[in-house]
Amino acid sequence: MNDQKFNVAVVGATGAVGEQILSLLDKRDFPISRLKLLSSARSAGTNINFKGQDITVEEATPESFEGIDIALFSAGGDVSKELAPHAVRHGAVCIDNTNAFRMDPNAPLVVPEVNAEQINEHNGIIANPNCSTIQMVTALKPLQDVYGISRIIVSTYQAVSGAGTRAIDELLRQSKAVLGGTEVNPDILPVASLPVKHQIAFNAIPQIDKFQDNGYTLEEMKMVRETKKIMQDDTIDVTATCVRIPVVYGHSESVYVELKKDYELEDVRKLLTEAPGITIMDDPASQTYPLATDAAGKPDVFVGRLRRDLGENRALNMWIVSDNLMKGAAWNAVQIAEIIAAKRSARS
Repeated sequence: MNDQKFNVAVVGATGAVGEQILSLLDKRDFPISRLKLLSSARSAGTNINFKGQDITVEEATPESFEGIDIALFSAGGDVSKELAPHAVRHGAVCIDNTNAFRMDPNAPLVVPEVNAEQINEHNGIIANPNCSTIQMVTALKPLQDVYGISRIIVSTYQAVSGAGTRAIDELLRQSKAVLGGTEVNPDILPVASLPVKHQIAFNAIPQIDKFQDNGYTLEEMKMVRETKKIMQDDTIDVTATCVRIPVVYGHSESVYVELKKDYELEDVRKLLTEAPGITIMDDPASQTYPLATDAAGKPDVFVGRLRRDLGENRALNMWIVSDNLMKGAAWNAVQIAEIIAAKRSARS
């Protein structure tokens, strides 16, 4: 590979995911020629240090992307819908971490361990899936390839960081209030734009995003639709229940999956052990299983509690944990960017 470098823009550079993206670009020594940091007008003017250089954050506008090769978006769906087409117009490949383009038939929805080949099918925009979907399909794709999958039932236990830094602050503030015996005044969760708010400290809220007409939340329907698209199989039945819990980083999932073929548990364990991006932690005798506290800050998807279902012989139960800001967002996006950079460098 030659030493080709790229002009990169990070949209939403001051947010939680944006900070992780910048950290990964630094640690991975991504081949950057010029780095442009973009945000809303409110955050513009902030200085961020990258590789020893202070870079001033600029307000994102349609003309911000002139000369940009790769643009990583993580500033909300409305921003992506408005600005990503302009970035494409300027010749950039956009990797979008919002819900704006995930179900767009012209935008591949990519998890590199699952469907990296679809990166080549982009028309300027590549969508990063929902964080809870990413970790689940990473663990299930090896099973789909060998056994086939007919049904998935997933219950998620999602960290407050998935709702942004204000939700993290709310959890910490409420926890101190409860422990100090003072009044708790929720103002962010479950959904900042809705009038009713619930306490998250020492609680579990069975609502992530807004309820849809079918009684499921948008987060749950994201998992349903995205799983089918990523795994390229509309016949898979998917049901999700998504719950917000008082954890800062790391989503956990209880997953029931019905396979189309018989399996041996040890074969499944070996298959997942050898799969890319997965770490198996599955030793009940030593109480070894994935924990959000262990996954925080790490790029892998952690899988444990593997066991055959008691009622359906071809069904499997598992526990899946991953850092929602890492593999669930920033790392998945940077992986895609690295693949794009490697392909372009190989061609030049």
